[in-house]
Amino acid sequence: MDIRKVKKLMELLEQSSMSEIEIVEGEGSLRISRYRNATMAPPVAITTPVVAPIEVTTGVNPSENNISTVDGHPITSPMVGTFYSAASPNSDAFVKIGQHVNQGDTICIVEAMKIMNQIEADQSGTVTEILCTDGDAVEFSQTLVIIQ
Repeated sequence: MDIRKVKKLMELLEQSSMSEIEIVEGEGSLRISRYRNATMAPPVAITTPVVAPIEVTTGVNPSENNISTVDGHPITSPMVGTFYSAASPNSDAFVKIGQHVNQGDTICIVEAMKIMNQIEADQSGTVTEILCTDGDAVEFSQTLVIIQ
């Protein structure tokens, strides 16, 4: 087969929507394809691996569900994060047990995604219980402090 014919066939293939051309002349044949390898591989069965379930622990003791037996108003975490009782390790805690707080006073900080979120008292009262310590992982809606 003449090289000019091959080049012409390649141009036709590029200009058309065809993906492959095969020409048979006598005993010879020529296949031109847009793909690098014109031979088709047999289909391969794709299986999804089965993953065995694992037990996940949150670091929170089941006996410490932070459900207080003391009556009072719970201050809960509005997000998942890390509890801090002070603005910095060298600072005094925002509140102590027995301290009176007013509505809007900062009770603690919950760090989430490197952002320090101040948790404020939503009512005035006396702090009767602090249920977390610095560095504790806290969950959404977990009780942090009890105010009476």
